[in-house]
Amino acid sequence: MKIEQIYTGCLAQGAYYIVSENEAIIIDPLRETKPYIDRLEKDGVKLKYIFETHFHADFVSGHVDLSKKTGAPIVYGPTANPDFDAIIAEDGQIFEIGKVKIKVLHTPGHTMESSTYLLIDENGKETAIFSGDTLFLGDVGRPDLAQKAASMTQEELAGILYDSLQTKIMPLADDITVYPAHGAGSACGKNMQKETVDTLGNQKRTNYALNQPDKESFIREVLDGLSAPPKYFGMNVALNKGGYEDFDTILKKGKQPLSSEEFEKVAEDSGALILDTRSAAEFHKGFVPNSINIGLQGDFAPWVGAMIVDVQQPLLLVSDVGSEEETITRLARVGFDNVIGYLNGGFETWKNAGKEVDHVNRITAESFAQQLNDSAKVIDVRNETEYAAEHVNEAYSRPLVEINEWANNLNNDEHFFLHCAGGYRSMIAASILNSRGIRNFTEVEGGFNKIKETGVPKSNFVCQSKTL
Repeated sequence: MKIEQIYTGCLAQGAYYIVSENEAIIIDPLRETKPYIDRLEKDGVKLKYIFETHFHADFVSGHVDLSKKTGAPIVYGPTANPDFDAIIAEDGQIFEIGKVKIKVLHTPGHTMESSTYLLIDENGKETAIFSGDTLFLGDVGRPDLAQKAASMTQEELAGILYDSLQTKIMPLADDITVYPAHGAGSACGKNMQKETVDTLGNQKRTNYALNQPDKESFIREVLDGLSAPPKYFGMNVALNKGGYEDFDTILKKGKQPLSSEEFEKVAEDSGALILDTRSAAEFHKGFVPNSINIGLQGDFAPWVGAMIVDVQQPLLLVSDVGSEEETITRLARVGFDNVIGYLNGGFETWKNAGKEVDHVNRITAESFAQQLNDSAKVIDVRNETEYAAEHVNEAYSRPLVEINEWANNLNNDEHFFLHCAGGYRSMIAASILNSRGIRNFTEVEGGFNKIKETGVPKSNFVCQSKTL
């Protein structure tokens, strides 16, 4: 028997590839199927089942494409009702793969179809659970995403999740290995550990959610401090439940190289959003006017989902040369399938053609410290917990995810400084503000991480209610 965790850091997502004898299963695959098919061919095994722990909200699964290419059926837990052929398993149902077995444990609460898959090895020993979004390391799945579909409140769903954990997970042996669907950085939980594998016994001891004295305490603690889910979550659920266009078609459509003249014309005619995926360090020096910068080398896909409201929005790419396919792939993982081309040769093509170029005014933390005075306005786009821990004295807390709300209150006649933790999020904010004609600002390179190294006065007094 072989168990491989295929972890994708930018999504904080774990897929699983399990082989016994000449048969294999894959649990919660990502959108692109080639890496899985390559594994199957290398191992000389047949894919028998594709198991889905639930209808995912934070990424588009590869289940539909993988089933079409391999003939393997898709398996969901009880109550699932996808718009494509699938096996809807019963609670406790056993599936055989080679000499091992998978037992379905229906564990609703995160969603109503959520299920945990219990692996029983060749000797009949219960060895591991693939817990999806039911149980994370350090946390449990947020119970507020399925309220509309389940016609329940988040409190009711949290109560159901508590019952699932108490009746299906907690009775299992302490030496069972826990393989969750997500780790730290995912928006599907709030308190996840950086580790991606643990024993159930350690989780019983250390996971706050598993150590509540009763259901009421569990509901209160699990719901406390939940931020609003990203806007693209609902659209991803719809794609995972209803099916989607073949990924190979999406890739072919997006890999259309455009000259600077073609790029400019397509942008004007299509109303496409220009997405520049270069680093903040490169973007600020020069970019196509009205571009939005979300760097590929970061939490790219989740931030695209958080910042671009409509997954059907046509997109034109400006990327580092050679990274176009990776960019299209990572966009497709979160349902952004409407890439219609990219600037051939990257930004240098645009600049060398003599086209108009825009810039963001960026300074070092040392220059910021020198320019800061009592009348200066500072906007901190980190999240509220980061801000509360420590921030520039008298800075405004304006999280990036809420930029559509607070940007309208800015006075473009009044200069302000803009920063995040390291420069990634503040450059996203800078590009959005710039595209809306708000230009009287200076972005701080290295963000608060570098500001801390200067003598700039800092505080943990919360000033979030201050009006701009």
